Amino acid sequence: MKNTVLIPTYRRPLDLSRCLSALQAQTKPVDQVIVVVRDTDTQTWQFLQAFPANHLPLQTVTVAIPGVVAALNAGLAAVEGDVLSITDDDAAPHPDWLERINAHFLADIRIGGVGGRDWIHHGDKIEDDSRAVVGQLQWFGRIIGNHHLGVGEPRFVDVLKGVNMSFRTQAIAKLRFDERMRGTGAQVHFEMALTLTLKRAGWQMIYDPQIAVDHYPAQRFDEDQRNNFNAIAQINLVHNETLVLLEHLSPLRRLIFLVWAILVGTRDCFGLIQWLRFFPNQGRLATRKLFASWRGRWQGWQTWQAIGDRLQVTGDRLQV
Repeated sequence: MKNTVLIPTYRRPLDLSRCLSALQAQTKPVDQVIVVVRDTDTQTWQFLQAFPANHLPLQTVTVAIPGVVAALNAGLAAVEGDVLSITDDDAAPHPDWLERINAHFLADIRIGGVGGRDWIHHGDKIEDDSRAVVGQLQWFGRIIGNHHLGVGEPRFVDVLKGVNMSFRTQAIAKLRFDERMRGTGAQVHFEMALTLTLKRAGWQMIYDPQIAVDHYPAQRFDEDQRNNFNAIAQINLVHNETLVLLEHLSPLRRLIFLVWAILVGTRDCFGLIQWLRFFPNQGRLATRKLFASWRGRWQGWQTWQAIGDRLQVTGDRLQV
């Protein structure tokens, strides 16, 4: 099987250098590497001009629209391989990454997506905790990630993680990443929209902890600054999650999800009970998180409802 690796990047040339060097060291050589670069990103363009490709089949795609979704969709148009693997510029795939990915796709034609563990580095420390449950959508709408902590045997999952996910190009031939995802950079949950769409179409998703990348979380150049609360980033995150789940849950589960999300929520997307839980320690910050989460839920509902109204008026069928 021929392998294409797609890397969206923005203003992180040192991280990108580490990523490309890791691809040069693969035990199964990569057949095509697509790096998607913003038109205004002079740092990255200068780096790529000087980078010693050393037989790495590297090509670049230019994008003018901010955000990871636009970058990935621009890259999709250039994909030539049988398997498309996506990773971040601040990640370094292990040498057997592509070899292990291909083994799963070759073993079962029903597998549409394959993901693995990202070992997160914080300076000299690595997150080495472990979790057995990874990438699951619970019946009431809660998402369990834990892709960076997964251990054990390969298993079926509902959701893959963007830093380490691969797809059979046959499965995604008519798909694009959802341009309704909000954010000017990370656009959290963009991968959930695609993987749940593939599952609804009958494809299986596999998570294998042995398919690994080292992940060095780098600086972001948008409103989402990882560990620092930003109301706009929070609203965008919750909007995206809400929109995706409303589209993929059944009517009854959709109703249960909305009630649960508003009244309970999670430590990342507050509901009323989570606000009560964290208020003693976080005070006003907890209140800001609650209001941002509720606003994101409302805006996600509005986006989902607007699509439904348009389809009813025009008689169109939604194409993801």
